[in-house]
Amino acid sequence: MEQENPGGLGFVKMHGAGNDFVIIDSRGAPQRRVTPALARALGDRNRGVGFDQLAEICPDDAADYRLEFWNADGSGAGACGNASRCVADLMMRDPGRDRVRFSTLRGMLEAERRDGQVHVNMGHPQLAWDEVPLAREMDTERLPLDGGPAAVGMGNPHCVFFVPDAEAVDLTAIGPRIEHDALFPERTNVEFASLTAPDRLRMRVWERGAGVTLACGSGACATAVAAHRRGLTGRRVVLDLDGGTLVVDWREDGVWMTGPVARVFEGVLSPEWLAAT
Repeated sequence: MEQENPGGLGFVKMHGAGNDFVIIDSRGAPQRRVTPALARALGDRNRGVGFDQLAEICPDDAADYRLEFWNADGSGAGACGNASRCVADLMMRDPGRDRVRFSTLRGMLEAERRDGQVHVNMGHPQLAWDEVPLAREMDTERLPLDGGPAAVGMGNPHCVFFVPDAEAVDLTAIGPRIEHDALFPERTNVEFASLTAPDRLRMRVWERGAGVTLACGSGACATAVAAHRRGLTGRRVVLDLDGGTLVVDWREDGVWMTGPVARVFEGVLSPEWLAAT
């Protein structure tokens, strides 16, 4: 998938349920090519390309590849479920290949293609307070915040609110305040979910370092885990997000997430633009 141009930098734009990504393949480069400054410039939807997260593909001796994730504000992210599925979709386009294994800050993960869809195992949820992480010891099933949200780690922290109507929540007013609450030393993603049918949730999300997004794969996983722990759903949950539908299945070997992926376009960043970042 790597595109090269003298002095330029190739990339692929993809999305999973409206959660959009820029993907840069650095496996053939002598060193990582993404920096916080480049991530911020690329994430600018007016002056760059625009994305919710950036995924950089790096070499890894113990896996098919390693993924590094960046938010639009230039900060790093430990996990990104939909980006993981998008990259896996690219990697599994080789004839006969239907499974990949890749490393992240979250640990070693795997993805596979079944029934025409890409499934990713996001690993086991982190449910202890110091794994999420939170600022101090407490019950992660019900935090001492208005609304009594739950905390779940999926390689990045999540704060999940269960509300009567997720549509009525003002994400731009509440999301930033919770993201930067002192309870979360690494900031947090914020999800609002309401039960719409047995084992079905309507979910909306404010992402750490990105703001309101149409979908969040790790957030969907965290919300499904929290919903099951609360007794609201079983272990397999359908989640309707602003950008589409994701299915999460909390199994013995980890939390599996399934949904659509789309390759939008490929391009090359110009040497002039790169020099100005």
